[in-house]
Amino acid sequence: MGVYNEQGEAVGERDTSVVLPVKSSGAHRTLGVRQRRSTVTHNGCPSNVPPKEQPVDMVYVVGGWSSDDPSCPVERFSAELNEWRMTAPMIRHRGDAAVCALGGLIYMAGGHDGVTCISNVEKYDPETNLWSGDVAPLSRPRSKLCLVEMEGYLYALGGHDDITCTNIVERYDPSQNTWMKLPPMRTRRSGAAAAVLAGYLYVMGGSNDDAPLNSVERYSPLDGCWATCPPMHTPRENPGCTVFLGQIYVAGGRDELLLELSTAERFDPENFHWSPVKCMKSKRHQVSLLVFNESLLAVGGSDGIINLKTMELYDHETNSWRHFGSTKSRHPGGHVVLMKTVPNIA
Repeated sequence: MGVYNEQGEAVGERDTSVVLPVKSSGAHRTLGVRQRRSTVTHNGCPSNVPPKEQPVDMVYVVGGWSSDDPSCPVERFSAELNEWRMTAPMIRHRGDAAVCALGGLIYMAGGHDGVTCISNVEKYDPETNLWSGDVAPLSRPRSKLCLVEMEGYLYALGGHDDITCTNIVERYDPSQNTWMKLPPMRTRRSGAAAAVLAGYLYVMGGSNDDAPLNSVERYSPLDGCWATCPPMHTPRENPGCTVFLGQIYVAGGRDELLLELSTAERFDPENFHWSPVKCMKSKRHQVSLLVFNESLLAVGGSDGIINLKTMELYDHETNSWRHFGSTKSRHPGGHVVLMKTVPNIA
């Protein structure tokens, strides 16, 4: 997936034919590369009519700001070229912002510019490669908030307003370009993780200003109420989180001793139980988790010494992680977004 070392230099020859082979229906399938398949007519002869292209996973790494590295880069993985490419920069550089995809656009909300918290929201259109600031701001400036998509809306949860952690919950309606306040979380959280599964919005961990949390709660949009769920095994501030194979996976972050974590765990909504997952190879605070081409990836984060560009891939059949290339740039506090696009047929 565009392999680079920690200095950002290309490693070896670029292989444009294979990105990631995984098992699918008993056979190996090449992922990340657009392949032309011929269709077959009713008489068994090949047809000249091109097949209908299926949506392709496109990965964006958005933002990442620190006083040492204020560039706030945005990059996209190009499956056709098997490499990472830089895209248009954001309008306003910021760190600890929240990022989420909705309706074919990428939204970035809140964050911190090194002086104060931000309420501003921007959106990025991959088709035009442009960022726009014509999005309604959050009701209150804050950084380290969560931003997730659910049923066509964006939900912004918690965060820090430069004074204290908050339990604010608000929902963005893109058709009206407005935010609406919802019932607050039971716990004030910044640097938490959030995921949507089986019609519920789960929020896990984070910090309450005093220490990282292991508590979990979930919101039901049907009754508008928050309910307490079983806690994680480990308190985690700024962990990575995603839904994979019908379960919530949470990895990395920082514990109550402010130590970076390589541990991971998963939540099964059917038995309401957390179970441990094999540790990642690297400690990763502010790591991003995503499912890319049916595989679970951990991207970036900090090991307590440097901000990482490396990625790891998780094999659920063997419960193991392995190294899986690198991004071009470091993204301290940045986030990964997965988007579905239909490639143009040549």
